[in-house]
Amino acid sequence: MFLAAAAATAVCGIPAGYIWAAVAPRAVVAVIARGTAQVVNPETSAFIAADLWFCLIGAIGGLLTGALGCWIAARRRGRGPAVAAGLIVGALAAAAIMLWIGELGGHAAFRHELAVSAAGTLLHAPLGLGATSGLAFWPLCTALAITVIEVTARWRAARPSS
Repeated sequence: MFLAAAAATAVCGIPAGYIWAAVAPRAVVAVIARGTAQVVNPETSAFIAADLWFCLIGAIGGLLTGALGCWIAARRRGRGPAVAAGLIVGALAAAAIMLWIGELGGHAAFRHELAVSAAGTLLHAPLGLGATSGLAFWPLCTALAITVIEVTARWRAARPSS
């Protein structure tokens, strides 16, 4: 159950990476020489917004995978701890996969455009996660969802029936 939960959660990082690549803004850079670019507006909020989108997608992914994993584990009695550990380990992998897909997607095309473009050409920089602490959102939200569901279930079970 541990490996199944980890693998199922990790696979969720693939669509999350493509979603991040699709919705996150990119900074505009100007080619100053072949192979070299500079950010047009150093005060742009594109870098912060890209990190925010990464964290938001990771948080939603964590809440969904944690809740769905708990729901599936509830049907199989006695396997809760293994499933919970698998979900959290899978969430770490999902966040890494999401980062890898999102960042790697535009690098090759950007480098090619940078190498062949004349000075003054405006390009969109590829995604990058500036705040690597954003990788923690998916596993933390997974653990939060599992904890809330387990505490609620135990509280309901311990409550005297009327």
